[in-house]
Amino acid sequence: MFLMHKPSGTLVEILTLDRLFNPCIQEVMGVTHAGEELQEPDSYTKLEMSFPSGESLPRCWLDSHYRDPEHSINHQEFSLTTS
Repeated sequence: MFLMHKPSGTLVEILTLDRLFNPCIQEVMGVTHAGEELQEPDSYTKLEMSFPSGESLPRCWLDSHYRDPEHSINHQEFSLTTS
């Protein structure tokens, strides 16, 4: 799966999909696809990633308490930290 690294605007091929879907894990391993040479795998914070269209990652991938109203991140605060 390819995601966009928001700070740099580059595409990153995610190598650890199980970590991407797990809301308890904050980082994923990926390979940047910029230039002609294949880059070494690197660690990326999920909050700095988005879909190539610019859409944010699903909240259930980022917040382990997304179903608990008393523990969950406020939706407005969450969108501010992910944009």
